[in-house]
Amino acid sequence: MSSKFHAKSADAYERLMGRWSRRLARPFLDFAGLEAGERVLDVGCGTGSLTFTLPQVANVARIDAIDYSDVYVEASRARNTDPRITIAQGDVCELPFEDRTFDRALALLVLHFVPESEQALREMSRVTKAGGVVAAAVWDSFGGMPVQRMFWDTAAALDPSAAKIRGENYFKPLTRRGEMETLWKKTGLRDVTETELAIRMDFDTFEDFWRPIANGESPLGKYVTGLDGGRLAAFERALRAAYEAGEPDGPRSFTATALACRGIVPDGRHRQEGRP
Repeated sequence: MSSKFHAKSADAYERLMGRWSRRLARPFLDFAGLEAGERVLDVGCGTGSLTFTLPQVANVARIDAIDYSDVYVEASRARNTDPRITIAQGDVCELPFEDRTFDRALALLVLHFVPESEQALREMSRVTKAGGVVAAAVWDSFGGMPVQRMFWDTAAALDPSAAKIRGENYFKPLTRRGEMETLWKKTGLRDVTETELAIRMDFDTFEDFWRPIANGESPLGKYVTGLDGGRLAAFERALRAAYEAGEPDGPRSFTATALACRGIVPDGRHRQEGRP
């Protein structure tokens, strides 16, 4: 399996995460770098948050975007009006590109959902030119995502079986400080840098927060749609109370922190030493 993300609806994903990944795309590109004339790979493009931001930042020559989910690929293709952009279904652990094809290989909010994250990074490095950049960002899901902490801590308080799921979501691959930096160096990339990027997640009402989850998108939605009627109603009440925190329903704003890492693909001799 090359993705553990529960992809069900592109529209629900846009409300759940797309609006925030678009907000994160620019600071991520500031960190990863981007130059005019480059050919760029967007791994795990989802509904196109990074894909469609790339040509706004630099006059790139070509963008190849792939995602494991046919649902998201179809939605991204429907939005695309740029002839430089090609969007396809693909597996990050077995990229359908020749060696040294891209100037940059980028992954925004996807590698922590890939169980074989080392293989994914090696594939991204393989298809990137010597001297090119491989960069990714993942949510700091334990310490930097209070909105998800609110969800999973509420779930675990009501449902003992949710404690295990909570742990799995808090400690996905690469989501602890230093993990990406260690992996980037292990796979032979050089000049490796890891940093933090922060945005705000702003919701108009509890319903604005709750509805995409209730529709079944992401691991949060997968958990919710597995609850029977009584447990679902109890969970929604408790989560609403956590969101409102004793104040009337209305706007709420949460910090969201991502960990980002970048590295340079070395020349062929060192690159071979970094591969399996």
